[in-house]
Amino acid sequence: MGGARTALFNWLWARKHGGKMLLRIEDTDKARSTDESTRAIFEGLGWLGLDWDGEVVHQGANLARHQEDVRRILESGAAYRCFCTPAELDARRKEAESRKESFKYDRRCDRLSDADVRARVAAGEQFVVRFRIPDGSTEWDDLVHGTISFPNKDVDDFVVLRSDETPIYNLAVVSDDIAMNITLVMRGDDHISNTPKQIMLYRALGHEVPRFAHLPMIHGMDGKKLSKRHGATAVGDYQHMGIVPEAMVNFLALLGWSPGGDREIMPLEQMVELFSADGLQKKAAVFDTQKLEWMNGQYLSTMPLEKLEPRVTPAIAAAGLAPEESLRGKRYLALLDLLRVRARTIHDIVRQAAPYLSDTIEYDPDAVAKSWKDPAEAADVLRAAHGKLSATTEWTAEGLESALRALAQERGTTAGKIFQPMRVALTGMSVSPGIFDVLMTLGRDKSLARVEAAVARLTH
Repeated sequence: MGGARTALFNWLWARKHGGKMLLRIEDTDKARSTDESTRAIFEGLGWLGLDWDGEVVHQGANLARHQEDVRRILESGAAYRCFCTPAELDARRKEAESRKESFKYDRRCDRLSDADVRARVAAGEQFVVRFRIPDGSTEWDDLVHGTISFPNKDVDDFVVLRSDETPIYNLAVVSDDIAMNITLVMRGDDHISNTPKQIMLYRALGHEVPRFAHLPMIHGMDGKKLSKRHGATAVGDYQHMGIVPEAMVNFLALLGWSPGGDREIMPLEQMVELFSADGLQKKAAVFDTQKLEWMNGQYLSTMPLEKLEPRVTPAIAAAGLAPEESLRGKRYLALLDLLRVRARTIHDIVRQAAPYLSDTIEYDPDAVAKSWKDPAEAADVLRAAHGKLSATTEWTAEGLESALRALAQERGTTAGKIFQPMRVALTGMSVSPGIFDVLMTLGRDKSLARVEAAVARLTH
């Protein structure tokens, strides 16, 4: 989810300023970079409608350049070979902990003579390459946080090349950024601690440092970092939860950015127009699922029916309510138009569509308990309603309303006392579109049959 939000902000920035958004798959960590995780990136961006410029760069394909850049900083004296074994480093770390001190590499290998280093390399001793942290401090003007400064003494001589000659993340991304002519790095603020190391590497490689923008983390409603315990965290998962991509893009845009003017529902073109560094926020963004569903409902209720229909129809068919080829025509579109008003997700539309597309219905137990509390009374109301409806010569909303309101007046009760038992009889649910819309959508024969079936259920 955080990656999708970051991709969106990069996309908005690039489109706003006429730049290019480049896509790089950072797959040097083979344990984490699986085919499945890479596929999820492409599927997520594709679903959101976010395109990128140029060819996709796979970081793992640039190993030779990464190694060459390490050689350059070694030759410049900005880095050195370290022959300390993992076991030796672990022992020194434990010693520091026993003294209640933080462990920091003591640069003992930086004090080896050139001849000693050459001899060890010739003997086949394994080594890593460490970057030598210079004196002073490292600072940058962050687009989100303003000036950030790190004392260099607080940064350890970090490894840039492992003993198997593969690069560490910080070296690989800097090498790739330089090769790709990156001018702005926009990412999550969990990377702030990496930035001084990367700035030092840009300078050691003789390259201009790009601008940085560190976006706030995304938290769940409990204030903790968004994770699987909060539900789905992959953006593509929401496609299968009845969320439309336009709503997800709009929702993600507001996680760490404010367009001003209390705007919430915005088309993508307006987001591009309004996007600026001034609106980027420092505080953590909160992923509110209810807000997402509300926003999704706004999009469902306003998008053109020709865009809504192909998203809903496969879901209705998958639910077994009707064959997909039968879901056509004006009456079907009118049904979707009727149902979407009360829907927050596509699944809501599917659930509401069941009574209109099926020959039989299932009665919701809660609806029955509430609206048919007294079975005999409910049956009596429905018999009377059936009589009024069957006597109605013209099956129109006006005629039906007149008949049922007359019934309520005759019985000395409110219209709601007639409508609610009818609603359950017609749809099996306690919530539906207006009762006259339901009657018109079901039609005369199906409506009367549903009322008769309800009376039979109540009396037997």
